[in-house]
Amino acid sequence: MTKIIGLTGGIGSGKTTIARYIESKGIPVYIADIEAKKVMEQPKIFNALQTAFGTDIVSNDAVNRTKLSKIVFNNPEKLAVLNSIVHPAVKEHFKDWLNVHQASPYVLKETAILFETGGNSDCYKTISVVAPVEKRIERVVKRDSLTKEQVKERMNNQWSDEQRMKASDFVIVNDEIEVAKKQVDEILNLLKIQ
Repeated sequence: MTKIIGLTGGIGSGKTTIARYIESKGIPVYIADIEAKKVMEQPKIFNALQTAFGTDIVSNDAVNRTKLSKIVFNNPEKLAVLNSIVHPAVKEHFKDWLNVHQASPYVLKETAILFETGGNSDCYKTISVVAPVEKRIERVVKRDSLTKEQVKERMNNQWSDEQRMKASDFVIVNDEIEVAKKQVDEILNLLKIQ
């Protein structure tokens, strides 16, 4: 049976960079955020999102995630509606993906909300990627063209690094990428994955 390694971290922690490094070791990687974008384009989900949030969220025949995130940000009720539409579909999509990779002894599932959604219960082991707050803010400002205040607001809506670290089997400190890669190698070695 394929074992799922859960990888998580807050915004700007560099979890996708770490996931790509693990993928370079030959381990299949599922990046939930990227796959969720694809799932949102499925006709059934696309129509459900339009019904729930209106046609204003559509640009060029696709869900405009920026517009959608503005609607649900700091609105727990609307966020719950979004999650009730997208999360079950992503869960199914992951199940299908897992079937494709069932010959692999291990797969990695990268998701920002691993613990918040209870997704860790399906995992053999969990890894959290953490980084200093200022570095995380700097990365996201550069990557997403957000202000420092917007990044801090998003961080405040996520679990803290401390919460994730307590819940995880392993922690990677992603302050310097080469050091973080060595930590990944050590974890993979401990799990006998390399």
